[in-house]
Amino acid sequence: MSVRIGCVQYLNAQPLIHGWPGPVLFDHPAALARQLAGHELDVALVSSFEFLRHPIYRIADDLAVATHGAVYSVFVAHKGSIEDVSGITLDPASATSVNLLRCLLAERGLNPKLHTESADARLLIGDQAIAFRAQYENEFNYWDLGAEWKRATGLPFVFALWLIRPEVREPGAIAQQLRARRDANLNALEEVIAAQKNFAPEFCAFYFRECLRFDFGEAEKAGLLRFRSLCEKHRILPPNDAPLGVI
Repeated sequence: MSVRIGCVQYLNAQPLIHGWPGPVLFDHPAALARQLAGHELDVALVSSFEFLRHPIYRIADDLAVATHGAVYSVFVAHKGSIEDVSGITLDPASATSVNLLRCLLAERGLNPKLHTESADARLLIGDQAIAFRAQYENEFNYWDLGAEWKRATGLPFVFALWLIRPEVREPGAIAQQLRARRDANLNALEEVIAAQKNFAPEFCAFYFRECLRFDFGEAEKAGLLRFRSLCEKHRILPPNDAPLGVI
């Protein structure tokens, strides 16, 4: 099955994509979203917000990068209390994390300035966030967005989904192949961990097993719909009741 496939370049995607039997374009989420929208890719693992913003895609069911609490790799690094932060430097690579931050701040009644210039706090995501924590673990406090979402809603949070363009033929077969790859990787997780060259095996085991989930079940779908409703509430997205369109 020949499809043009793209995947986020972060460690968190490895249990979904490791061993894929064909070429894969790896990039950051915003670039992949542009390429998927521009018909340069047929399928891509991208930020969940991309579907909420453009619900034309089909979602490969039962597949996600999600968390049921602290995610470790998506956080605001700050000093003092989060309530005292006056500005947060954003990472524009992931629309999901930026808009999740906006929702969580608004729900807490907090209103720091959000920008891409220097500020007294910083949003980091993915491998860059992991490296930052390793270097500055004791110098900052970390407002983990996965943990804050769970505290606020009681639901899982879905960071990324496999999205399939609407004109792609046999999307169900592609989704099944993606699910089979995830299942094979989770059944041989030690092999996936051993293949990672940029992170210690002990960290990968902790990250994959304790911080992340790779399902898109009913609880995750409820979490995604809650995210959509909060984006609508805080005027990030217009009202939209489109179905999730899983396949």
